[in-house]
Amino acid sequence: MAEKVAKAFVQPTPSGKEELGQIEVAPEVIEVIAGIATTEIDGVAATRGNFASGVAERFGKKVHSKGVKAAISEDGQIVIDVYCSVKYGYSIPKVAKEVQTSIRQAIFNMTSIDTNEVNVHITAIQFEQLKDEE
Repeated sequence: MAEKVAKAFVQPTPSGKEELGQIEVAPEVIEVIAGIATTEIDGVAATRGNFASGVAERFGKKVHSKGVKAAISEDGQIVIDVYCSVKYGYSIPKVAKEVQTSIRQAIFNMTSIDTNEVNVHITAIQFEQLKDEE
């Protein structure tokens, strides 16, 4: 399935409201909303970023859209892919379902845009780091 990256998501006009123009939401905004919703779920250790987001975080900048990709498929469906790691001891299916629900709810509450797919990719299991006692 070939996907194209969206230039902007068009927000529908609320029912009963006068249409004054078109509202477009940038994909980066959707990605930030999804990233914040993901990190708020208990059991999610981290989201996977790339080299650029890793460098930005080293300089103290928080990258909320790290590990999230928003796109519109060829048939106009909004698809969100989230890449994250889960803490050891948590149920992977339960955490993934909570991530999907949280992302859908957050995006709809903030933008009134329905997401057709929220794909959660678990990339790792994070074990607790034992600190050396000196």
